[in-house]
Amino acid sequence: MVASCPSSPPAPRAGSSSEHYYPDMIDNLSSCKSPQQMYGALIKSYYAEKAGIDPKDIFVVSVMPCTAKKFEIGRDNQAATGYPDVDVSITTRELGAMIKQAGIVFEELPDEEFDPAFGIASGAGHIFGATGGVMEAALRTVYEVVTGKTLEAPEFKEVRGIAAVKEAEYDLDGTKIRVAVTSGLENASKLLDKIRSGEADYQFVEIMACPGGCVNGGGQPYQPGYVRNFVDLRAERAKALYSEDAAMSLRKSHENPVVKEIYDSFLGKPGSHKSHELLHTTYVKRSVN
Repeated sequence: MVASCPSSPPAPRAGSSSEHYYPDMIDNLSSCKSPQQMYGALIKSYYAEKAGIDPKDIFVVSVMPCTAKKFEIGRDNQAATGYPDVDVSITTRELGAMIKQAGIVFEELPDEEFDPAFGIASGAGHIFGATGGVMEAALRTVYEVVTGKTLEAPEFKEVRGIAAVKEAEYDLDGTKIRVAVTSGLENASKLLDKIRSGEADYQFVEIMACPGGCVNGGGQPYQPGYVRNFVDLRAERAKALYSEDAAMSLRKSHENPVVKEIYDSFLGKPGSHKSHELLHTTYVKRSVN
């Protein structure tokens, strides 16, 4: 299985998209939509039904660190309810500019809780933004599903960090799995070439298009040169996510009560027909010309 950034548009180098450059690996791609698209699909189905709102009257705006999310919302199979899962995607940098333009000073605003539509997050959800975070979040669940045992220490530190490629092997009570994590298109290309040639073999691969992961996305705020010269922002931003995760009591995705309630009352179970209709997508071979 390859977990990639499905929102990445074509770029003039190998590795930017399996659809364009590695079409022979499409069958190995995870069919799961991105978190942005899953959220939009659930807002216009589960939430709409629960709140008694017609999906056509819901307008979903996402704020993302990624410029490619603007491309993603227009892809095929991203309108599960007959309406776009997400109507508009803006970047964190664009939101920052809007806040400044409106004269809002965050330091002077009172603290408030988020609206509770999907208000409970897990530590596993927090770390998605760092390279290796999706892998680690999945491993926390996979361990318990495969072994039937409680994972007492949910850290998989071997897949953390900003190294070009991170590899690890885990023994899940007798079932051994080899995993690999990389970020950045050049690193992705090298890793996929090794897999294609048979030089490397893994059961689970995570690829993020931006070096360091979403925390270093193309839509993030610009930083002055002197900051980038002395601070590795990728590592610092990732450290903040891991700190949030470590401080939480809820650290596994499958234990999130909101996720469990959605499956129990609406989707049925993971892998159900309804979950595939709403939360999954498809990929096709595309020309690079």
